[in-house]
Parts: sequence; structure tokens; C-alpha cells
Amino acid sequence: MNTNIQTSSPIVVSFKDRSKKIFNQLGMLIILALLIIIMMVFAPNFTDSSNILNVLKQSSITAILAAGMTLVILTGGIDLSVGSTLALTGVISVLLSNAGIPPVVAMLAGAAVGYVAGAINGFLTAVPKLPSFIVTLGSMTYLRGLAYVITGGYPVVLASEQFKFIGAGKILGIPTPIYVMLIVYIIMFIVLKYTMFGRHVYAIGGNEEAAHLTGIKVNRTLIHVYSISGLLAGISGVVMAGRLFSGQPMVGIAFELDAIAAVVLGGTSFVGGRGRIQGTIIGVLIVAVLTNGMTLLNVDFYWQQVVKGIVIVIAVLLDRLRSRT
Repeated sequence: MNTNIQTSSPIVVSFKDRSKKIFNQLGMLIILALLIIIMMVFAPNFTDSSNILNVLKQSSITAILAAGMTLVILTGGIDLSVGSTLALTGVISVLLSNAGIPPVVAMLAGAAVGYVAGAINGFLTAVPKLPSFIVTLGSMTYLRGLAYVITGGYPVVLASEQFKFIGAGKILGIPTPIYVMLIVYIIMFIVLKYTMFGRHVYAIGGNEEAAHLTGIKVNRTLIHVYSISGLLAGISGVVMAGRLFSGQPMVGIAFELDAIAAVVLGGTSFVGGRGRIQGTIIGVLIVAVLTNGMTLLNVDFYWQQVVKGIVIVIAVLLDRLRSRT
């Protein structure tokens, strides 16, 4: 009798652990598939190729922001400034382009402004050890304020047709923002999976003190992480300006919430040290499909915000459940 218990118990535990592992890895993918099926039933035009491309195009900005946010959250931090960085970099790049600077140089300059803004966040978080929430909350305010000061609060119309291509152009019938998004995710996948920097990011998120004791340059890595987040927010700002044909100081408000929701939905732990960039893109698609589906179903915009807020709460709850397994 006892022999049977001893031989069956490990099998039960193993099956349970395997089920949890499968849920952790595929749970969000299954939820995305169910969400798509629901939208196909209740909104038949959801599967139109034009709508699918529109979903991917609309989600590309959030996806690029979320890629940088993934890095930050993997270290156990948060970046609330990405939406404001997006607005400021879009405004600056458009102004430079309208002033006669070659469009490519203007776009690079806008992205560089995002990189510098992120580096300042990283420095304040890493060196004086200020909480990232407070640092980026402050930068969220002053970066948005700078965008308003520079423009006087009014949109700046983009004149360059070449600039518009980055946000509104197409290559082989596919919008260019989708290509930008794919390039960002391929690079981020390689960085996180195959580089020493990627391993350091996970190590810092797992245990910052232990990472420091093993010789990892924690401060330098954190500055790089926030700089990359700012750079990707800058790229998002350039793409957004090209899509809107203008630099708008009010654009990007609350985009950081969509990015955070996508990252956590994708399985990256809020406490850091665990997560994958592949999961983030699934989280982005969940938010995008949900938003697009509600629009097709004529759900009131304000109710859409309510639903998205609930999704964020559920994402945090799922993260807590995953942390206990």
C-alpha cells in the first residue's frame, strides 16, 4: 500500500508542475486565440485583411514602447515617461525637418532626444537610487511640459513627404510601422537571449545585490536599460509624427499604461527577473484586439477605458498568481 503511494506521488506532482509550466508559457496565447474567436463571432468584419493590417499598424506604437518597457520591468523598475517622451521627440523631429534638416537626420535627432531623456531616468534611478516610479513620474510631467512650451500647445504640421513615409508609407502593401515593430522585436529577442547584457538584465531583476556581488556593473546596466527605453519611445514618437503628419504635444497620453499592461499580460513579472519579449508582443496583441473589437462593436470610448483598466488589474493579479507557482 505504501509502495503505491510512494510511486504515484512524484508522478502527480510532476504532472501538476508541467501543467503550471504550460499555463505560464501558453496561457496568454490561448487567451489571445479565444479573444480572436469571440471577435470573429460578434464582429464579422474583424477578419478583413484591411482590419488585420490596421490592428497591427495601430498596435505598432504600443509594441515599440512595450519592448523598452519590458527591459525596464525585467530589472524590477518602471518607466512612466514613455508617452511624454513620444510626444516631445515627435515635436522636435518635425520642427527640425520643417527647418530644413534632412528628414533622416531629423528623425535620428528625435530618437536621440528620447535616448538622452531615458539616460537621465537611468542615472537618477541607478546612482542616487531614487525610485524609478518617482523619477519617471517627474520626467513624464516635465517632458510633456517641454513639448507644450516648444509648440505653444499647438500641433506642428509636418511638411516633408519623406518623413511621412515612416508612419504612413507601405512596403509591399504592408504599413512601414509594422516593419519597424518587427525589426525592434527581432533585435530585442537577440539581445535578451544571446547577449551578456541580456543576462545582466535578468540577473539584476532577480537580485540586484547578488548581481553586484558577482561583478555585474549594475549602475551602468540600469542606465543602458532606461536609455534604450527612451530611445524606443523616441522612435515611437517619430513613427507617430509620420503617421499623424504632425508633431502633437498632447499625443501619447496614457500610452505608458497600455505598454505596462502589454508587458505584464505577456508574462513579465512586475518584480523583475522573469519574462520574455515574445510574451510582450502577445500582450500587445491582446490589448490591440480588445480595443479594435470594442471599436467595431461600437462600445463607448469611456467604457473602453474601463475595460482596459480592468485588464490591467487582471494582468497584475495573474502576475501575482504566477509568482506563487
